[in-house]
This record gives sequence, C-alpha cells and structure tokens, in this order.
Amino acid sequence: MPAEIVPTEDEIAVHWREESRIDPPPSFSDHAQIRDPALREQLDPSRGPDGFRAYADLLTWDRPYDRVLDDSNPPFYRWFTGGSLNASVNAIDRHLPGAANRVAFHFVPEDESAPIEAITYGELSGKVNRLARLLQDRFALTAGDRVTLYLPMVPELPIAMLACARLGVIHSVVFSGFSGKAAGERIVDSTSRFLITMDGYFRNGQWIDLKAQADQAARESRARNHSLEGVLVFERTPGRYQSTSRIRAPEEIALTPLLETTSGDPCPPVSRESNDGLFIMYSSGTTGRPKGCFHGTGGYLSWVGATTRYVLDLRPDDVYWCMADIGWITGHSYIVYGPLLVGATSVLYEGLPQWPDAARPWRISEHLGVTVLHTSPTAIRALRRLDPDLPQRYGAPFRLLCTVGEPIEPETWHWYHEMVGHRRAVVVDTYWQTETGGHLLATLPGIEAMKPGSAGPALPGITASIYDEAGRKLPPGSGRAGILGIEHPWPGLMLGIWNDPDRFRKTYFEPLRRGVWADRWIYCTHDAATWSADGYFRILGRTDDVINVAGHRLGSKEMESAALTVPGIAEAAVVPYPDPVKGAVPLLFISTQKTCGPARDLAAAVSRAVVEAIGPIARPYAVIPVADLPKTRSGKIMRRVLRAVARGEEAGDVTTLANPESVTEVRNAVAEILSVGTTGPSGERS
Repeated sequence: MPAEIVPTEDEIAVHWREESRIDPPPSFSDHAQIRDPALREQLDPSRGPDGFRAYADLLTWDRPYDRVLDDSNPPFYRWFTGGSLNASVNAIDRHLPGAANRVAFHFVPEDESAPIEAITYGELSGKVNRLARLLQDRFALTAGDRVTLYLPMVPELPIAMLACARLGVIHSVVFSGFSGKAAGERIVDSTSRFLITMDGYFRNGQWIDLKAQADQAARESRARNHSLEGVLVFERTPGRYQSTSRIRAPEEIALTPLLETTSGDPCPPVSRESNDGLFIMYSSGTTGRPKGCFHGTGGYLSWVGATTRYVLDLRPDDVYWCMADIGWITGHSYIVYGPLLVGATSVLYEGLPQWPDAARPWRISEHLGVTVLHTSPTAIRALRRLDPDLPQRYGAPFRLLCTVGEPIEPETWHWYHEMVGHRRAVVVDTYWQTETGGHLLATLPGIEAMKPGSAGPALPGITASIYDEAGRKLPPGSGRAGILGIEHPWPGLMLGIWNDPDRFRKTYFEPLRRGVWADRWIYCTHDAATWSADGYFRILGRTDDVINVAGHRLGSKEMESAALTVPGIAEAAVVPYPDPVKGAVPLLFISTQKTCGPARDLAAAVSRAVVEAIGPIARPYAVIPVADLPKTRSGKIMRRVLRAVARGEEAGDVTTLANPESVTEVRNAVAEILSVGTTGPSGERS
C-alpha cells in the first residue's frame, strides 16, 4: 500500500459537523445481551473465520457442519459446509416445548375497529404445517423448487414463507406494491412453479385488489414464455372473496377453503445443507433484468439470528414492531426470520402507519406494550411532520429504537431520541443492504455510544474501509469520503445473483479489485461514506447520488441534512439539474411540517442553511416546496422521479409509489419555480 494517499478531484467533498457521542443509559446497558467488548476480539477477521462458530451455535442443526468457511472459490463463499438444518424448525419448532403459548405475531388490521389477532407459536406451527402439507401433497412441490409470493402484510405471508422453508422450497417474495408487470418479470427470472397471492388487502383506507394485479403478473409471465403451473389465492377475510377478478379453474385455486380440508398433521421438515437456497429477494431500483439476490440457509440464519440478538437486543419477553414491509429484505430478516429465531413477539401491521391519523403508531405501541421499535428515517420524518409533539401523549415502553433504510440526519435523530424515546431508549442506526442479509454497521447498544447521524462502527466480524475511486484506502479521520467496502466475507452475504454469477462478481467485487488490491476480493457497497477518527461511519448515499458541481463532488445527503435544520422542514431531497457552465447544480425539493407557515417562505432560509453548512458551491439552484415528495410504499423518496420531472422527462413507472398524485404536483411546482426569475452566468437563481 502506498505510504502517502494523494487527494484527487474524484473525492467527494465532506462538510459534516461531527456530533457528540451519547452513552447508553445504565438502565439499558446493565441488562443488554452484549456487555463484553471481547466479542470484537473473538470475531476479528485476522484470527480467521472460526469466531463465527458462536453465531452458528445460536441455531439448531440436524447435522453438524464440518467447516466454518469454504473460500476456495472466491467471491462465491460457502459457510458452515456439511451442516444441515431447516429454517422453519429454527423459527418455530424449537420454541414449542416451552413457549407454544407465547404470541409470535400480533396481527393488527388497518381497520382500527377490527380486532387484533394474537397468533401463538403453537398456532403458527399448525398453520405452517397445514400449508406445507398442502403444497407438498396436492401440488408436488419439492426442495429446490421456486414459488413466488405476491402477498400483503398479513399473517399468510410469513406462514407461506415458512411453509416453503419447511419443504426446502425457495421462496421469492414480491412486494405487494409492485405492479403486476414487475411481479411477472420476477416470476420469469426465478422460473417459479406457482404464484401464491390474495384477493386483496387494505391500505390507506382503501381496498387494494391484488388478485387483479396477480392476473397481470400471470399474463406477463406467459408473454415471456414462462407458464405458471398454478395461481393459489388466499382470501383476506375467510369466507368472503372480495376481488373483482374471479378465480378461474383449473389454473387458479382458492387456497383458503382448501386449507380447511387439509390434514393438520405435522409435515416433516426437509433438512437442507447450509448452502442450499432459502430465498430470492429482488433488489429495488434496477433497470434491465431483475437482480435476484440469492440467500442460503445456514449462513443467512446465523447472521440474522446474531444481529437480532446483539444489535436489536431482542429477547423472548419483548414486544417488537418493525414497520417495514416483508416484501423487502428488512421484513425478511427483521420481521420474519430474526425475531422468530430468538422467540420474540412481533407486531404485524397491515396498512399505512398514519391511517387514520398520525397517532395510530403510538396508540398501537401503547396498547400492545411495544418495547423495541424499528422503522425508517422517512417514516420518522413523516410522523414528525404530521405532529412533532404527538408521541409525548402516549406511554409506549420503548427501550430501543432502531432506524434502517437510509442515513438519518442529526435533526431527525434527536427528535426520535427525545420525543419518541424520551431519552430513555437507546437509538441504533443500522446500515446494510439486500445483498448483505443483515446489519453491517451499527453500535452494539449495550456497550457503545450513540452518535447522531452516524451508523456507527463495523459490527464484530466485519472489516469495513473506504476507498477513493482509484482504489486507494482512506484512513479513519482523513475528513474525506470514499466508497464503502468490506474486506472479508461474513455469513450473511448472499450466495450470488440468481442464475448470473458473472453479474455478481462484476457488480460487487470487480469495482475495488484494482491497484494494490488486485489480488483481494473486496465487497463494494456502491455507497459513499466517511470514516471518523473514532471508527464510526457516516453514510452519504449511493455513489450515483453524488452531484458534480463544477468539478466539486457533493454528497446529496449532506445538503438534505442541512435543509432539515431549518425549523418546519419535514423532508428534503436533492437532485442534479443540468447547467451549461457547472455541468450540474443542486435542485432542492422540500416538504414542510403541517404546523409551520407557507412553505415558500422557508425557501430562502433553506438555501442559507445549505450555504452555511457546506459553502457557496452547494447553493441550490432553486428550492422547490411541495406538499409531499414521491415515495415508495416502503418509505423511500423516489429521487429518480424528481430528477426526471425536473428535466422535463417522463417520470417512468410510478406504480410502486404510495402517493402517485405527488408527481403531478411536483411537475406543476417545477414548471412554476423554474420558469420564474432569471439565470445568471453562474447558473444560480437571481
């Protein structure tokens, strides 16, 4: 490695203000599951992979593994080879002797007048076994087959996942907010034999006809020369089929009444070798062929079980609510597999958290006694925007608050900590990806200080570093940003991209395989980050979210964070806008809290805040107030839509948006703002 790292124009400018660290309260740290920092030493990669035996030992194995890591064919790593186990046994069966009556899921319908359904581990076992037996006996599904699950946030979704896992069938869950066309593409890519769906569900006070979308998925599959053997349809309300699309026999089968006549005898679990596939999860935001992240069984479960225990500090006596959707990886790892592996009780909520009003999450949390809350910065901003004082009126016993999905700005972090957690709960900011299976960066909440705006250090067993675009490693405390890379394999890493090993290697390992690292297989996250002297990482966003202004590469997340320091600003999103002189200039969209005044009055204050935090080079070309930013139903702001609308282009597929009406408003706001005023030679608004 070179003795000196020479700065280049390719580096991302960093202007973050370092926040002070906040120690966890003794009321938490005295009882945390990890109180001994020796875990880091035990899992130090320089000592080899044997430390991960402790993670594998959290699982129940049918046959012991004979090797912790097979790295003979990098980057296609295999964990706990020779061992065999079953995911549904680990999630359910092993808890039954002492906890059959413990609640596994509290299912909360969106309709607040409907009763909450408590499903115990014993009842979950019966439902999973009944469906597994039906899939095996009636539809001849066997280990290695693929089934696509196009289901909403209802108990039938984790039941179907676990029934597939019991048989060794690989499940591919498609987010119910995706269009039928997108679901069809994923059916084709996974070559699924069956599609399991539902007549519909409730969202934002509306009935969503999912069966009609499933029809489109089946048509799309046929158009791409792949025919499903059948479409199996659950009823959202047993005995009351509500879709406008009737069930067309024999290809389509009503599943709910069929299950009532299926034997409830236990279905023997199929033991799977540790590296046999468990599921395919298609990552979002890609173009072209869908990218199916293919996860195995033993490595994935060991990583998810350990991070659920050590990062979320989740235990059997907790009531836990992850507000994500199971259609995304967060829901797979931290609604279904992780919490069930540790025997906890989870909240499964059907609809929109803000329905019928902003107090709904706090009412649910208080009523069910939620102790651990897990949600996204976007959801936190939205709840803060609707009523920043509301959480104080409710008495949920939160002891840990987790955030996931994108970087959380210090302003938002402090509100979460102070107003939701009453400064008594620990806040854990986590960073990871669909591809990584579980958390990569986070504080161990019992022994490490919180740092607003920072995801924290790399977890035990993870060797994270940042690299410039020439592949040079940047040291901690350099004040410069680079691409986040992981130097050694870990058990949660996906086995590969489904049926596309070359794409897996080229996408995730070739970008950093250069220069002094040509002989190393470093996982490239494609995320920009800084690395503080204290070892904490701060994520700046995807490298393609970086805006190049006159040769200065600015992280969009920094500008958004500066905007959120202005009182009354709820959300902010920056996109590049073409400029003939500078190449690109920042275009800043804002939405406001309901309690503030006219949004346009805040535009000048927002611009000043960005300049003060970063400098004149980051001055927004325009600040555009809108009532709401376009977001997916998982809560992510769709910056590609903003980018396209700002440039006068078509917005593209908006079927996955939770608020498609926002696109028209954004278009109108852009037309109004960008057509007023003059453009000076520097490209700044005057």
